[in-house]
Amino acid sequence: MAASELYTKFARVWIPDPEEVWKSAELLKDYKPGDKVLLLHLEDGKDLEYRLDPKTKELPHLRNPDILVGENDLTALSYLHEPAVLHNLRVRFIDSKLIYTYCGIVLVAINPYEQLPIYGEDIINAYSGQNMGDMDPHIFAVAEEAYKQMARDERNQSIIVSGESGAGKTVSAKYAMRYFATVSGSASEANVEEKVLASNPIMESIGNAKTTRNDNSSRFGKYIEIGFDKRYRIIGANMRTYLLEKSRVVFQAEEERNYHIFYQLCASAKLPEFNMLRLGNANNFNYTKQGGSPMIEGVDDAKEMAHTRQACTLLGISDSYQMGIFRILAGILHLGNVGFTSRDSDSCTIPPKHEPLSIFCDLMGVDYDEMCHWLCHRKLATATETYIKPISKLQATNARDALAKHIYAKLFNWIVDHVNQALHSAVKQHSFIGVLDIYGFETFEINSFEQFCINYANEKLQQQFNMHVFKLEQEEYMKEQIPWTLIDFYDNQPCINLIESKLGILDLLDEECKMPKGTDDTWAQKLYNTHLNKCALFEKPRLSNKAFIIQHFADKVEYQCEGFLEKNKDTVFEEQIKVLKSSKFKMLPELFQDDEKAISPTSATSSGRTPLTRTPSKPTKGRPGQMAKEHKKTVGHQFRNSLHLLMETLNATTPHYVRCIKPNDFKFPFTFDEKRAVQQLRACGVLETIRISAAGFPSRWTYQEFFSRYRVLMKQKDVLSDRKQTCKNVLEKLILDKDKYQFGKTKIFFRAGQVAYLEKLRADKLRAACIRIQKTIRGWLLRKKYLRMRKAAITVQRYVRGHQARCYAKFLRRTKAATIIQKYWRMYTVRRRYKIRRTATIVLQSYLRGYLARNRYRKILREHKAVIIQKWVRGWLARTYYKRSMHAIIYLQCCFRRMMAKRELKKLKIEARSVERYKKLHIGMENKIMQLQRKVDEQNKDYKCLMEKLTNLEGIYNTETEKLRSDLERLQLSEEEARIATGRVLSLQEEIAKLRKDLEQTQSEKKFIEERADRYKQETEQLVSDLKEENSLLKQEKEALNHLIVEQAKEMTETMEKKLVEETKQLELDLNDERLRYQNLLNEFSRLEERYDDLKEEMTLMVNVPKPGHKRTDSTHSSNESEYTFSSEIAETEDIPSRTEEPSEKKVPLDMSLFLKLQKRVTELEQEKQVMQDELDRKEEQVLRSKAKEEERPQIRGAELEYESLKRQELESENKKLKNELNELRKALSEKSAPEMTAPGAPAYRVLMEQLTSVSEELDVRKEEVLILRSQLVSQKEAIQPKDDKNTMTDSTILLEDVQKMKDKGEIAQAYIGLKETNRSPAMDCHELNEDGELWLVYEGLKQANRLLESQLQSQKRSHENEAEALRGEIQSLKEENNRQQQLLAQNLQLPPEARIEASLQHEITRLTNENLDLMEQLEKQDKTVRKLKKQLKVFAKKIGELEVGQMENISPGQIIDEPIRPVNIPRKEKDFQGMLEYKKEDEQKLVKNLILELKPRGVAVNLIPGLPAYILFMCVRHADYLNDDQKVRSLLTSTINSIKKVLKKRGDDFETVSFWLSNTCRFLHCLKQYSGEEGFMKHNTSRQNEHCLTNFDLAEYRQVLSDLAIQIYQQLVRVLENILQPMIVSGMLEHETIQGVSGVKPTGLRKRTSSIADEGTYTLDSILRQLNSFHSVMCQHGMDPELIKQVVKQMFYIVGAVTLNNLLLRKDMCSWSKGMQIRYNVSQLEEWLRDKNLMNSGAKETLEPLIQAAQLLQVKKKTDDDAEAICSMCNALTTAQIVKVLNLYTPVNEFEERVSVSFIRTIQMRLRDRKDSPQLLMDAKHIFPVTFPFNPSSLALETIQIPASLGLGFISRV
Repeated sequence: MAASELYTKFARVWIPDPEEVWKSAELLKDYKPGDKVLLLHLEDGKDLEYRLDPKTKELPHLRNPDILVGENDLTALSYLHEPAVLHNLRVRFIDSKLIYTYCGIVLVAINPYEQLPIYGEDIINAYSGQNMGDMDPHIFAVAEEAYKQMARDERNQSIIVSGESGAGKTVSAKYAMRYFATVSGSASEANVEEKVLASNPIMESIGNAKTTRNDNSSRFGKYIEIGFDKRYRIIGANMRTYLLEKSRVVFQAEEERNYHIFYQLCASAKLPEFNMLRLGNANNFNYTKQGGSPMIEGVDDAKEMAHTRQACTLLGISDSYQMGIFRILAGILHLGNVGFTSRDSDSCTIPPKHEPLSIFCDLMGVDYDEMCHWLCHRKLATATETYIKPISKLQATNARDALAKHIYAKLFNWIVDHVNQALHSAVKQHSFIGVLDIYGFETFEINSFEQFCINYANEKLQQQFNMHVFKLEQEEYMKEQIPWTLIDFYDNQPCINLIESKLGILDLLDEECKMPKGTDDTWAQKLYNTHLNKCALFEKPRLSNKAFIIQHFADKVEYQCEGFLEKNKDTVFEEQIKVLKSSKFKMLPELFQDDEKAISPTSATSSGRTPLTRTPSKPTKGRPGQMAKEHKKTVGHQFRNSLHLLMETLNATTPHYVRCIKPNDFKFPFTFDEKRAVQQLRACGVLETIRISAAGFPSRWTYQEFFSRYRVLMKQKDVLSDRKQTCKNVLEKLILDKDKYQFGKTKIFFRAGQVAYLEKLRADKLRAACIRIQKTIRGWLLRKKYLRMRKAAITVQRYVRGHQARCYAKFLRRTKAATIIQKYWRMYTVRRRYKIRRTATIVLQSYLRGYLARNRYRKILREHKAVIIQKWVRGWLARTYYKRSMHAIIYLQCCFRRMMAKRELKKLKIEARSVERYKKLHIGMENKIMQLQRKVDEQNKDYKCLMEKLTNLEGIYNTETEKLRSDLERLQLSEEEARIATGRVLSLQEEIAKLRKDLEQTQSEKKFIEERADRYKQETEQLVSDLKEENSLLKQEKEALNHLIVEQAKEMTETMEKKLVEETKQLELDLNDERLRYQNLLNEFSRLEERYDDLKEEMTLMVNVPKPGHKRTDSTHSSNESEYTFSSEIAETEDIPSRTEEPSEKKVPLDMSLFLKLQKRVTELEQEKQVMQDELDRKEEQVLRSKAKEEERPQIRGAELEYESLKRQELESENKKLKNELNELRKALSEKSAPEMTAPGAPAYRVLMEQLTSVSEELDVRKEEVLILRSQLVSQKEAIQPKDDKNTMTDSTILLEDVQKMKDKGEIAQAYIGLKETNRSPAMDCHELNEDGELWLVYEGLKQANRLLESQLQSQKRSHENEAEALRGEIQSLKEENNRQQQLLAQNLQLPPEARIEASLQHEITRLTNENLDLMEQLEKQDKTVRKLKKQLKVFAKKIGELEVGQMENISPGQIIDEPIRPVNIPRKEKDFQGMLEYKKEDEQKLVKNLILELKPRGVAVNLIPGLPAYILFMCVRHADYLNDDQKVRSLLTSTINSIKKVLKKRGDDFETVSFWLSNTCRFLHCLKQYSGEEGFMKHNTSRQNEHCLTNFDLAEYRQVLSDLAIQIYQQLVRVLENILQPMIVSGMLEHETIQGVSGVKPTGLRKRTSSIADEGTYTLDSILRQLNSFHSVMCQHGMDPELIKQVVKQMFYIVGAVTLNNLLLRKDMCSWSKGMQIRYNVSQLEEWLRDKNLMNSGAKETLEPLIQAAQLLQVKKKTDDDAEAICSMCNALTTAQIVKVLNLYTPVNEFEERVSVSFIRTIQMRLRDRKDSPQLLMDAKHIFPVTFPFNPSSLALETIQIPASLGLGFISRV
């Protein structure tokens, strides 16, 4: 297809623009050949007529489709030209914040002027091992490619970093070196990689300076060779430097600075060690104040000085040498302040005692007068004489500056030599990677010698670059068998010849420098004469005779000839150098010595190559003039030689190119200046690379990728089984011009623009299909819409008509209602008017009648009032008269009555005594008086009849008289009472009167009070109403407050709950962190241990003959024995006194875990002591009960006989053992001990002698007991009756069962005494038994034995009670300490957090320090006592068991024959296994070898029960515990642990092996817990399993060792499965299309990515699922704990999610909508796998949450603010950096998708700015979750386990 056919309507093109360089436009109509004008529509809305060049008629550049914009590789663009490159870089830099872009083999790096989080170790790990095209562009990708090619091709590599000042060259080179240091590591312990990185701050301080373009500009070029050994680990480095800008030492332009080191010195001048330098502010020195900008924003020179000194120290530059460097630098500053005064025009002087010069001389150690003289004079030498000539002030100033520059240059070289020496390695270098940090092409307004050399170097590098690109293109074509056509590319060899050839610019410059009177002008004339009009690349400016122009590959540059000769000569007066060489300061002469004779230990480079900044000189014995001549090599000549050597090095390596671009001159972050960028792209060769690529076939597709992308352009009949033929057929139809493409072996090659044409066809086809789909869908939607609208219209009509009818009916009703309303309204108005008038009339009448009535009433009232007045007056007058009359009458009456009263009184006095008078006075008395009156009347009536009967009734009369007398007395009493009552009545009447008055007063008061009460009631009611209102208001406020309180309480509750949940989560996180930290320490320990083993093996290989008499113990064994030795060793010190080391004597740092273990141990000892005390009490009760039972039993002497025989056998066996031990001790004492150890008085000798004495005493006691028991046996045998033999077996069995229960000597002795007493026969003839006194002797012996045993028992009991009391005291003290700790904790809680932590730590350290030794001592004592008791109990039980067997053997044959055979009494049973395995000590290695070292996990897992090796090992440990053999237990456990480590080290890459031993280690650990005897573990056991618990040893410490080992195995298992899964994850989760056809393949560039099409050998999601199934089945077969399997699965899923997400964040081509769908589908398959395996509760799904959210983020809408809010709430598992990164990387795969706008990304950032999350971009794929081993007891009975013969363990036997 012709290119002109692409210029159709709506096609987009690029047109030149003076401001933006290139501007985008759109065609408004199709272009036809012959058109001279193109109608364009610009993006700003304007229309433009673009005129074509009439000569070339070149059409404007076409713009790439939007789908290709933002590609990682510029060569992937269909149209390769300058505007496309510029636009792609701008989009990536501004919109996506991506600073790296590939351009073929070149990495283009744009300086962001901002710190980006893309250089951390997580990014390094992500790029490590990846192909260069599989990840987004990065400097790490280039470094990884170089490292990989070095290892794969065994060829040295080079990374060439170039660019303008300020473009970021130094930083890029630094990051490349950091990558090598991190990935490769160091081959030695010297940390060479740290030294390599430490060289950067040194070189930056002495070689970098601030310029107007860059704050940290490198003013020299450097090439660092990083050396590697055969294992490709860093062993050293070497640095070469080029063209240091010495002129900066003495001159700086405006806004620039001198080298950083000077300002660092001035900033640190106040340090004590710098006082001698006599420095001050930088503005005080001429060499540092010229730029006027001594400070750099954001840089602290004092801190930088500290970093520089630290780096010097790391590189081995001693403090004395550092001070020497600083003295020289300070001397240079002071030298710059030396001033000159002119005598005349040809001479000058220095003021006397000039302070700057004096300080300079003091610092340099030179003579003041001599230096002062030679600064103002120079020596001229002729053939015959020597002259000393004064120089002018200007010449003296120039000479001073030249001296300063020379000193600095020498110091710079000296430091470089020292750095090289520090980086030098004695190991032979196998290969190297060179990093070239060199200046880019420079052009300024004034260009001098420095720019000339820089551009000369860039010409050489550009030539090498062009040749390399050309070579790669040729190799690619030849590889694919494409016909090779010569590509025309720019060859800059003519320019290089112009500079360096014979009679070239440098040659003429050197020649002019040799001329005595050569000047810049004469040199310029020679240049004009030689090259002007003869070389097309050389030109002369029109307006100048002192400049020349060279056409470089990048641009034309005009150079000013002024200063070329001086800078090329670089002359300094030899007399000044001689003065410096004669310095007393030793370091200064070193700077000026020849390289071969330098005192400096670093005068030679590590590779033996002479530094290129210094002229190589050979030692000669000729004339001194020869040395002077050699010394005078020009700078240009040196630079040319260095450059040739550099090019030789680069040509011998594989180069990798990094081109650094400076986006703007103002250092604004992420600001892109198109003009500056285009200049640099042209200068650095990127566009040349594009041009070379565009000249051939820049676009390349594999056949499968082409088929997958353009399948839509094919018909079904075109698709063949052969993809290659299918692609050929389709291309022949689509592109008619066969020159536009070529078919290679594996790829299709397209010329520029053809991929865009294919993309256009594909987009048109898809657009047509979309239009058809849209047409059909829209028609269907519109039909549905029409039917809905029609139905809606009918419905609306129905409702409208109904509404109208209802409205008419409503109108009629309203009309009728209005008539009725009018009627009633009119009636109402009339009636209302009538009522008003009537009311008015009545009111008038009422007022009139009222007025008349009131008048009449007033008249009547006045008359009535007058009558009343008259009445009252007349009444008053009458009353007055009446009162006067009455008063007179009453007075007369009173007088008369008084007279009459007196008379009456006399009569009354006379009659006072008579009864009648008495009665008269008491008339009105009570009833009794009336009765007396009646009785008196009756007596008067009966008096006459009584007189008649007087004679016979005298007696009655007398009685009656008496009665009357009594009545009289009673009446008298009654009279008195009446009198008193009368007085009382009077008083009561007075009181009644008074009360009436009070009543009246009270009534008045009551009335007053009622009135007040009424008033008060009213006021109260008013107040109550007010209070009610207030109360209602208060109630409302109360309700509001209650509501508020409830809400606040609810909020506080929720807050507290949230806080509690957060604190719980935080505590869980802290616990996990602690676990993780501990497990990481274990991992580091195992790594160091492996490193130690590797080093030991290497040492073994290096040293073939081991030293005699020295055998090194395995490090693991020694560490286990030293760190995890049983506490029972303390109890053995009595038996093994020659032990030299004990754990308590080791002084280790205080550890909190040790303290917690000790506390736990004390608690266990206390519990164990209590258990033993209870056991002892129970045993005593059993003894008493058995004694009572024995007294009730019949007396059977046969049992006593059997018991005595058992006792005898026991004593004999003890005797033999004691003899053997005695012999062994004597033999060891005499033969095996050294003379100094066995000498009398030695500690070992004394201990052995004491033990020998105790053993001898014990032996004597045993002998006496044997004699006594033998004599007793003889006497008892004679007394045995035959009838007793029948019951012997049965009763003896009962007795033996009782004896077996007794585990103490005291119990046995008491049982023996009771037995003897019950068996004693009272009818026995004592004389027959005691004929010779034997019975008495036996009795005395038994008494002594019993006393001895009782005394031992009592002493043990007392000691046990003492220890128990001590433990109680210790417990009490611990409780007090606990209370004190709680108080201290409460106090600390009141302190601030920092003080609280510090106080707590300080107190804890102090307390632990004080108590550690005490606790250890108490622990030893407790352990010793408890284990001694347990040991004694076990020994007695064991001996009684042995005696039981021996007793059966001692029965005489006669007894057996005479006795009838009774199966009931002698049952024969099958052997009852105890779940133990017995093996010999010498078979331990065989056991470990067969069971661990040579065991094949696959066979064991398939054929045998899971965890069989663990069960076997534990059963062996049980038997050693049963035997109380601690050495055997320790040896077996140590051998087991070491053997497992050996197996894992040998076969640690095999998943089955690691899984098998992880499962068995956990099972072994569970067995040790299950059978430990601890209640917490025993509650899960059966009663039979509890009988199998360990009895003698507490293996808690070994459980900790096994737990640590299990953690190490788990971590190794994770690493193994990570290594297996790692290659599958990216391919299966990201690249493979699980849902075919969803995602299309975009065009790629030169650096191909891994294909997403499932070819053979490509991993898919099914591969991952199969691998997961394999892992799960293996773990299940090995019997791994379900909880542990869940943790492994969680870790696997975390690895899958982290690796997938990390690759997604680093791959722009994967961030698309369709890829999000693929990821979500893949995740759903993983979740389905979890459901199938019943592992959904393992937490594995949660580890995939970040990946799920990233996939959702790719698929959600990303336009509006609502979308931003939804994204922020949805992506809570992603960090802000990850969200922004995904949005920046989001790339449409098809044209129908839209990019994420920059404003939307900023909205997301604003919404997430308050989120506190990690700034780290990538997830830590190496993170391992802390593992736990929950206790999982086994239900398998140990006694049922069978050992298969296939294990080869026939030497062990079941017990």
